[in-house]
This record gives sequence, C-alpha cells and structure tokens, in this order.
Amino acid sequence: MSHQSMSSPLPAAVDELWERRTELSPADTEARRVIVSAIDLLDTGKARVARLEDGDVLVDERAKRAILLSFKVLGMARSQVGDFQHHDRQPLKTTFDGVRVVPGAIARWGAYLAPGVVLMPSFTNIGAYVGEGTMVDTWATVGSCAQIGRNVHLSGGVGIGGVLEPPNAVPVVIEDDALVGSRAMIVEGARVGRGAVVGAGTILSASIPVIDVNTGEELGRGRIPDWCVAVGGTRQKEFPGGTFGLPCVLVLKKLEPGERHDKAALSDVLREHGVNA
Repeated sequence: MSHQSMSSPLPAAVDELWERRTELSPADTEARRVIVSAIDLLDTGKARVARLEDGDVLVDERAKRAILLSFKVLGMARSQVGDFQHHDRQPLKTTFDGVRVVPGAIARWGAYLAPGVVLMPSFTNIGAYVGEGTMVDTWATVGSCAQIGRNVHLSGGVGIGGVLEPPNAVPVVIEDDALVGSRAMIVEGARVGRGAVVGAGTILSASIPVIDVNTGEELGRGRIPDWCVAVGGTRQKEFPGGTFGLPCVLVLKKLEPGERHDKAALSDVLREHGVNA
C-alpha cells in the first residue's frame, strides 16, 4: 500500500542507534534510556506510528525503529499479574486512563488506548493506537502498530494484522466508525474506510481486490471504501489445471455518510444477498 513518511516527535538519537543496532544490547544504558523514553511517548499517545492526512497514510519510520530497537536494549524480565507470571522483554501496559479493561484483556507497553476504549478479553500489541470509544471485543487481536480509529467495533475473534519490519511498511488502518465482523482478518497494511461494515469472516490483505457487485468494477486492492457494506467472496480465474476461485471482497451496498450501523438493517442487506449475518 502506498504511504508517505511523516515528521517524528521522537529524538534523532533513535536514528543514530538504528545505524549501529547490531552493536546494541541490554548493557547499553544510554541507548536503553533513549528507547524507553521513545516508547513512553507511544504509550501515552504523544507519538504514533502512523496517521491519516488528506486520505494518505503517513508513517513515522523513527517510531517503528524505536519499537524494533526496544527488543535489542531491553532484557528479559519476569512480571506477575495475580497468579499469572510472564517472562518477556516488553512489559505490560500500566496506564489505562478512562479505559475499561475486562479481566483477561492484555495490552503491551507502547500501545495507546484512548479514553472510552473498552477491552474485552483480547490482545493489543506494542505500537498500536486505539481511538476513543472503540471496542476491542472478545478474543480480538490488534497487531503491532495497527491504527484503529474512533468509535470502531472490532467484533469477537477479529484479527488485525501487525507490522514491524521493514520500518517503512504500512500498518493496518481501520478508520473511524467502522464495524469489523466476527473472525474477519485485516492484514498486510490493508485499510478499512470510515463507516464501513465488514462482514463476518472477511479476509482483506493488500493484494485482495475489492469489487462493486452492482457494476463489476474493481474499486482497488487492499482498501474497503468509506460507508459501505462489504463481505468476503471469490472470483473465478482460469489456470492450466482448471478454473479456481480466488479471494476478493465484495461491496454489497453503499451507505449514506453518517448512517448508523443498525444491526437489523445490516442483517437485511446480508440476507438479501444470501449471506449470513
């Protein structure tokens, strides 16, 4: 997916450390101080790996470098929450201002959770950004550096892919007001537009075509447009060994901008096309 780089609030010292990353270890106290300070900025939302501007995804490559360097300069440490023990280089997140965290939810340090976020038993990885009013439902995963907008619902078992390497790779972006259905997988820097509804079990990667069922037009690859209802599908292609169905995403209906996600109405749209809600 195309992207642009953006200026970073993190210190230039991160880039200097990146250039000599093969030499770094947990014994480098100054390097560890720089990187811990950088990840703290991500953890509090004062920095973020990527953001949208005028429809483009801007990536802070320095922020991703800081995350990668943290695995070099942090040593393995044991931590404990209740009866559960952990052994990792990355500690768990400890700041949850205005966030509802249901027992069983896990968020790593360096992930930002805005006020009003609800975490059901789920996993949010380092570098992720989750906007106000969003619900991460049961067994959903928000991968490293994924960018989730405001008032999003990630339904049960949703998989939002993570990306760390290379540092300029584009993370998955779920824009404001989107609804991602149960067990859907959004990976490889794919993007779900504002207000879009993604049907259960849909798989979207950067290379999967998105097709309008009413016109047959391919709307692009790896991005579901704003304010539409989309589901997983297949399209036929001839191969030397026969005709096979390749995955695609089908846009069933375009919604009015700002249209609320009425579950009964959405179920009617899906049933009209023979798709289970």
